[in-house]
Amino acid sequence: MESRRGNPMAAEGEFSELAATRRIQRLSSHISPAVATPSAPLLQTEACVSRPKKLEVNGEALSLYLRGKHIDIQEKVYKFYNSRPDLLTPIEISMDDHRELCMRQLYALVREAGVRPFLYVADDPEKYFAIMEAVGSVDMSFGIKMGVQYSLWGGSVINLGTKKHKDKYFEGIDNLDYTGCFAMTELHHGSNVQGLQTTATFDPIKDEFVIDTPNDGAIKWWIGNAAVHGKFATVFARLILPTHDSKGVSDMGVHAFIVPIRDLKTHQTLPGVEIQDCGHKVGLNGVDNGALRFRSVRIPRDNLLNRFGDVSRDGKYTSSLPTINKRFAATLGELVGGRVGLAYASVGVLKVSATIAIRYALLRQQFGPLKQPEVSILDYQSHQHKLMPMLASTYAYHFATVHLIKKYSEMKKTHDEQLIADVHALSAGLKSYVTSYTNKALSVCREACGGHGYAAVNRFGSLRNDHDIFQTFEGDNTVLLQQVAGDLLKQYKEKFQGGTLTVTWNYLRESMGSYLAQPNPVTARWEGEDHLRNPKFQLDAFRYRTSRLLHSVAMRLNKHSKTLGSFGAWNRCLNHLLTLAESHIESVILAKFIEAVKNCPDPSARAALKLMCDLYALDRIWKDIGTYRNVDYVAPNKAKAIHKLTEYLSFQVRNVAKELVDAFDLPDEVTRAPIAMQADAYAQYTQVVGF
Repeated sequence: MESRRGNPMAAEGEFSELAATRRIQRLSSHISPAVATPSAPLLQTEACVSRPKKLEVNGEALSLYLRGKHIDIQEKVYKFYNSRPDLLTPIEISMDDHRELCMRQLYALVREAGVRPFLYVADDPEKYFAIMEAVGSVDMSFGIKMGVQYSLWGGSVINLGTKKHKDKYFEGIDNLDYTGCFAMTELHHGSNVQGLQTTATFDPIKDEFVIDTPNDGAIKWWIGNAAVHGKFATVFARLILPTHDSKGVSDMGVHAFIVPIRDLKTHQTLPGVEIQDCGHKVGLNGVDNGALRFRSVRIPRDNLLNRFGDVSRDGKYTSSLPTINKRFAATLGELVGGRVGLAYASVGVLKVSATIAIRYALLRQQFGPLKQPEVSILDYQSHQHKLMPMLASTYAYHFATVHLIKKYSEMKKTHDEQLIADVHALSAGLKSYVTSYTNKALSVCREACGGHGYAAVNRFGSLRNDHDIFQTFEGDNTVLLQQVAGDLLKQYKEKFQGGTLTVTWNYLRESMGSYLAQPNPVTARWEGEDHLRNPKFQLDAFRYRTSRLLHSVAMRLNKHSKTLGSFGAWNRCLNHLLTLAESHIESVILAKFIEAVKNCPDPSARAALKLMCDLYALDRIWKDIGTYRNVDYVAPNKAKAIHKLTEYLSFQVRNVAKELVDAFDLPDEVTRAPIAMQADAYAQYTQVVGF
């Protein structure tokens, strides 16, 4: 008898028999009643019909659904600045001129256009953020400068102070007579706010606080509005009280104080205050960042922003909160609005960059079939792979940040403790995740536009440079993700102790239970399009991954803490923790996207949103397919089907890409890039350079 090696035909026949056997076994696993779930169909099949034709998208309905109830105020801002060429930022401008222009832009908004953002900071945050988005489209430096004045300086006064502070400062902040700064960050301390070294020592004889910078590391650094325009600063410092015991002094922790830094009439720097310019930056050069040093600067006792802690005339400290940590947490909780605004503003930048890149990709033609017209570069699969998941992500982040703003607004009205904790964690996660994504997307968009993306007039350079710092201020992104991971671990512990889960983490109750069970071997193999596009499958997959990561990192932390201590264990598991936080935020984003699809009233707009939601979900699953394969949550055939469907959905989105970016409703004066003009793009582009 011949060996198999010597008889290729026999080997081939045996291979065919094995393949057939495996195929029979696979089909049996699909239809076996013993393992099928009662609620699921026994066999998933893909209909043998042609793919659907291009969607018909009601662009007006989609745009109205996207832009919400504050369209009018944004249109007012767009129209005003478009009518004032003198207030538009030129392509080339010096740092000093840019700073003065941004101040004029802000004065014009308030005193000429009659838009008063400060009126909405506390009472209608949704409207405030809508104004900020519109202003940022005029100039990102202008948007940040407005945020420093109203959200940071103004917000600290009304959120950390009491009635006496609001009565004294509100009108001046609102009408820009009292321009101000938010002096938290120090040269040596940024993210670790509890480690700040600036001191505010109470002098009971003169009833004053003495503000001091004890060393160079305590110099306030990167303080917006400080270098040129600011007249006041909210200074975060350690409140020091003299005592009669052996200690001599008592450190009450970090508090906020109003410190005048320039004379209201002459604008001269006040005695004891030293101000230095931080100089030219990578971006946002319209914002005048400065450094502040204080040498025994005296301020009245009333300048302590005393909502969470106060000092009486005789030097007694009182607070409704019992510990330094609780007071500190309450203080930072009231300042979360800046983080919320950055997440939302980052989506605005993503909309602009995606619009420019996609409109250009539809316009630009290159190569094609032999002796036939050239085709649009967006017809190439590789280009669709770059830009279409990005477009879907833009929509996903839009709905997630709108949800965040609504929760923040509700928090400001109710002051509910559970909601405060929820918003704090959610804003940390979304700010970190969205700004990191936008930063990478800006480079992808620039490259997708080839050499023309490198022209300053087409804006990718300024958008990249101005947005880059979004990853760092209002909390470094890596630090913020650790906050999210820490909160998840706290909720994990609460779950198994029968505690109450905060609103955002409620899904853990169900998904942790499903994680502890093994993946269903039947659903792991389903590859039909209906199944893959089912929101339940998508959300279950996202949440399963998060739950698995949460369980595994909790076990690792417990193990390592026994030998390394809590800090050492955290550091050993840090990358795992960051992955957990990102996975959780993606779960929240997808849940909000699915909800937005369901709530869209127009059928055609809803169909377009469903298409993009499916692309967002499956693209993310495919990008992390190794995780799902490692635990047999997705079988090889299903992984392949997910990849194929993701490519097809990208093609489907490409077919309506124009309608989808048009729905952002960004007029040409907002995008401003010649290659993104909706008519005569090349004519306007050549005109810019002088032809």
